[in-house]
Amino acid sequence: MSDEMKFTDTTTDISEQGNKEQKLGEKAWYVVNTYSTHERKVAYNLTKRVESMGLQDLISRIVVAEQEVPVLKDGLPTGKTRMKNLYPGYVFVEMIMTDYAWYVVRNTPGVTGFVGSSGKGTKPFPVPREQVEPVLKRMGMVDESMYERYADGDPIKIIRGPFEGTEGKILSINRDTGLVEVEAIFFGRPTKVEVDFSEIERI
Repeated sequence: MSDEMKFTDTTTDISEQGNKEQKLGEKAWYVVNTYSTHERKVAYNLTKRVESMGLQDLISRIVVAEQEVPVLKDGLPTGKTRMKNLYPGYVFVEMIMTDYAWYVVRNTPGVTGFVGSSGKGTKPFPVPREQVEPVLKRMGMVDESMYERYADGDPIKIIRGPFEGTEGKILSINRDTGLVEVEAIFFGRPTKVEVDFSEIERI
């Protein structure tokens, strides 16, 4: 990856920090369809609806997966950047799927439906955690539950940063610092590198 490329977090976090009644196990990630190029507008509209209706207990995070990339001219960087949507036409929503929350989201201006819904009044299925995790990590978003899926010796792939695309195995994970020691092969020799936990994905 180019040193000029970086990922930006366009998350709207509307969780209530003091909510002791929230059962975290009930929350799941869902993917909302939108009109192309309307992802940010939909995220804004949904955020305002959640705030005005007091639905912070049901809808906690709204994510537009965007990446800041350099603008090139004749193959060379111009010094300018632009935002690239990693998943055009989609917005990721962490929510508890109640009838009311479902109604609010699908009736938000710009929303055309949910991925995984067959229509006819049936609620959509949540996105499996292992599928949404790489998306969140590309946004630099890590939560404690992600660590449970990783252990020393696991094969991984580095998904962003200067070692993007490199495969290796985990030697150790430091939850306190979020750093992972990885053994990878460089020029035919095993080499230890240290990367952020948000930069790796199991393979």
